[in-house]
Amino acid sequence: QVQLVESGGGLVQPGGSLRLSCTASGFTLDYYAIAWFRQAPGKEREGVSCISKSAGRTDYADSVKGRFTISRDNAKNTVYLQMSSLNPEDTALYYCATDPRWDRCGDSWIYPPNFRSWGQGTQVTVSA
Repeated sequence: QVQLVESGGGLVQPGGSLRLSCTASGFTLDYYAIAWFRQAPGKEREGVSCISKSAGRTDYADSVKGRFTISRDNAKNTVYLQMSSLNPEDTALYYCATDPRWDRCGDSWIYPPNFRSWGQGTQVTVSA
């Protein structure tokens, strides 16, 4: 059974940093692209970042470019999202997602319906 589990969320002050983890079980994520999404209350789920299977390609939403870094450790079956210079607008429930159809992040990675497998999410709250 394919399962993704996010962790690392929490409460952080503006300007602070967090590192989120997305760990897979039931499958080897080496072969697949992994994406991070987030959803704030009252807003639609939006793409944050994506990493292709070989980490040869990474993509970021404009709102997080230069502040967030996605990486993967295939030996640990885990993808990370390092978040820096956080601001209150980054407050959201963060999800990781994958789909066996994709081994790379195409131009449509930002659209949630393109991913079939999702974790339960980890809450990130940026507040003073």
